[in-house]
Amino acid sequence: MTLFDRRKQELQDRIAPLATRMRPTNLDEYVGQKHILTPGKVLRRAIDEDRLPSMILWGPPGSGKTTLARLVAGATNSHFEQLSAVTSGIKDVRAVMALAGDRLGQTGRRTILFIDEIHRFSKSQQDGLLPHVEDGTVTLIGATTENPSFEVISPLLSRTRVYTLEPLQDEDITEIIARAIADEDHGLGRDGVALSDDALHFLLRVANGDARSALNTLELAVESTERGEDGKIAVEVETMEESVQRQSRYDRLGDMHYDTISAFIKTIRASDPDAALYYLARMIDAGEDPVFIARRLVISAAEDIGLGNPNALAVAMAVQQAVSFVGMPEGRIPLAEATIYLATAPKSNSAYKAIDKALEFVRSSRDEPVPQHLRNAPTPLMKNLGYGEGYEYPHDKPGHFVQADNLPEAIKSTRFYEPGNLGAEQAIRERLLAWWGERYKDSSPG
Repeated sequence: MTLFDRRKQELQDRIAPLATRMRPTNLDEYVGQKHILTPGKVLRRAIDEDRLPSMILWGPPGSGKTTLARLVAGATNSHFEQLSAVTSGIKDVRAVMALAGDRLGQTGRRTILFIDEIHRFSKSQQDGLLPHVEDGTVTLIGATTENPSFEVISPLLSRTRVYTLEPLQDEDITEIIARAIADEDHGLGRDGVALSDDALHFLLRVANGDARSALNTLELAVESTERGEDGKIAVEVETMEESVQRQSRYDRLGDMHYDTISAFIKTIRASDPDAALYYLARMIDAGEDPVFIARRLVISAAEDIGLGNPNALAVAMAVQQAVSFVGMPEGRIPLAEATIYLATAPKSNSAYKAIDKALEFVRSSRDEPVPQHLRNAPTPLMKNLGYGEGYEYPHDKPGHFVQADNLPEAIKSTRFYEPGNLGAEQAIRERLLAWWGERYKDSSPG
């Protein structure tokens, strides 16, 4: 490093955001991710033994992916190269690979290539990494906030290990904040900063497991607070509230979108209105499309409540119309009404199971002839062939019912519908038993 480079680095260190200045310098200072970095764990053992595989670090923003990659390079005495998939292309990758090959051949020193947001690389760009990862020219560390199963090509996934990073816990964020306040060289130690308990609790809540967000908010709050007569900076919750720019990990095209809607539907299915309302609120607060939520409620009404309460589908359809008609924020009220109604309704998936069973049967067997008495007979020829012969009109019979063999002869004993024993379906079950006797006598509650 030249004198000019050193001077430039010193200036950057001074003006860099607090989150950058407070990056740990070794693995022992790294906070969080104990499930993969505790001594004896697979990744930590690979680092300690200098047997580092290429890997994908998958985790939310601020969970320490970039920091971990840099520390791994330092711990293994590897040369560190960083690219961003947002601003880099194949040309940049080729340049890094050429230098890495020369470095390996001339000095024997390995290169760790860290690619931030690797999911933004196209398929062809990811393909371009394969030969260099496979022959060991570089050890690849890719970072992504998106599920690598969907965003990283299979050949590259098969050549890497995927490590999942979790959002930091409140105790982790508290430790990071305490270090930043105490550190006189890189942090706020020379400013005499103190946080009130309310300010700290507020900061932990809005950080949402994101260390970078926590430190950036803290730094802005400190800069916005005047020194007291004692020369100290005492940050109160009001200043913290003014400094925060609330972050949400919810991405309408990402994993959080799918995980949250999945949790929403599953808690309705589990008859837990409080949990369902919580996930509904998360989606509304994140700006999820209310029509999308209503559409999922319609599906849930048919799939999970079904004939246990046939009115559920009508309620869900009414909510879909209401949301489209009134919009947001008022649309949150009918969405909540339908959510509570479905969550507290008796449940039955018999219709869902019945149609899937019938479809599976149809797709795996031949098309049997429709019984003669059920066939349409609009012409004399068809009537002469016996079409419609023997058909009895149920409405002309007592109870508006006629017991007949309506399935094709070869499958006349087949059953697809298994009625449940909850809510309105109990009456359906009893009615079928009275009508069909033998066919439904072994019907058990669904």
